[in-house]
Amino acid sequence: MFKHILVPTDGSKLSEKAIKHAMQLASQLEARVTAMHVVFRPSSNQLDLLGMTAGEYDKARAESAQKFLQYAKGAASAARVACDARQASGDHPYKEIIKAAQKNGCDLILMASHGRHGIKGFLLGSETQKVLTHSTIPVLVYR
Repeated sequence: MFKHILVPTDGSKLSEKAIKHAMQLASQLEARVTAMHVVFRPSSNQLDLLGMTAGEYDKARAESAQKFLQYAKGAASAARVACDARQASGDHPYKEIIKAAQKNGCDLILMASHGRHGIKGFLLGSETQKVLTHSTIPVLVYR
């Protein structure tokens, strides 16, 4: 069965629920977990719209990532599950998620889906859908 679960988080309430369920599953399977957060790298035009410098953006995102990953580590500790935390950055979060799963020898990716449908789902895209489409590692979607 599964021995190493990758759990990406975006810090949302649904991601927090997925983390709790991942820890319960890992506990039952006696598996370990790698929690990760991917920081999207905005263009200079996007930074201008945000009114931030690249340094300010990086600092804010790093602080958020630490908070999200600390939540996962706390949930792992409560469930008595071994958990590493990783942060990555890139233009395509789904690629970073798949790369991390491969690099860390994960045999399952468990992630939340926000369930966007219709035009909103099309316009915003879905990192979960992209991971499902491109991953050769099994993916368990929490909704």
